[in-house]
Amino acid sequence: MAKDRSGAGDPARTLELLWRDRGQPPAPPGRRGPRQGLTVDAVVRAATELADEAGLAALTMRALAQRLAVTPMTLYTYVPGKAELLDLMLDEAYARMERRPPDARDPWQTKVTRVAEDNRDLLAHHPWIADLAITRPPLGPGVIGKYEYELAAFDAIGLTDVEMDAGLTHLLGFVHAHALGVADDAAHNSRQSQEDWWAVSEPFLGRALDPERYPLAGRVGATVAGYHPQTLWSFGLRCVLDGLARLIDSRPTR
Repeated sequence: MAKDRSGAGDPARTLELLWRDRGQPPAPPGRRGPRQGLTVDAVVRAATELADEAGLAALTMRALAQRLAVTPMTLYTYVPGKAELLDLMLDEAYARMERRPPDARDPWQTKVTRVAEDNRDLLAHHPWIADLAITRPPLGPGVIGKYEYELAAFDAIGLTDVEMDAGLTHLLGFVHAHALGVADDAAHNSRQSQEDWWAVSEPFLGRALDPERYPLAGRVGATVAGYHPQTLWSFGLRCVLDGLARLIDSRPTR
């Protein structure tokens, strides 16, 4: 099954919709006027709610039409297709993303940590975003506003413009991987908790694992004994911050 991705629709039509006057329901040329009472904003909002509840796999134009009590053809009056709709949903989610006001007195590590936490919260609120391939982000006001906010955490700390973008991309890649791990763990826990899984697995492993053949796996595995999201988050974020700090500190003093 092909993975849903941003930037897969008609770029000209997508940009027109992204930068539309909010609340206005423009209809494509040659189509009859949109249904009274329905707007692009309402379509995007309903699609987001559907994806939040059931994931991207459940988001089809037919399912969305049923949710809005219209025919599927009616939806095409507002958006050309699912590809463009996903871009609108992503941009809207980014526009509504909670952003804590920056404090110029904070060290850059605090600002970068705040960016990471804001994105973690966003993906927890909209898990479908982590399942969306975002190699070509929609260049709407939500995406660009989010980018501006996040770059401010990397500004004037000793990085070039290219490194600022790369540092942000590296940070968001860590957040994205963490969100996927948490979602996968939650899905498994809905069927069997970590504790129950280890209760079944640990006695067998204790008998089967040869400590002389697997000394590190046995010792470390027994210490960890499961998936610990907060531990992995704290350690991973510290590695990102320490790596950036080492890079910055290696620069000649200006």
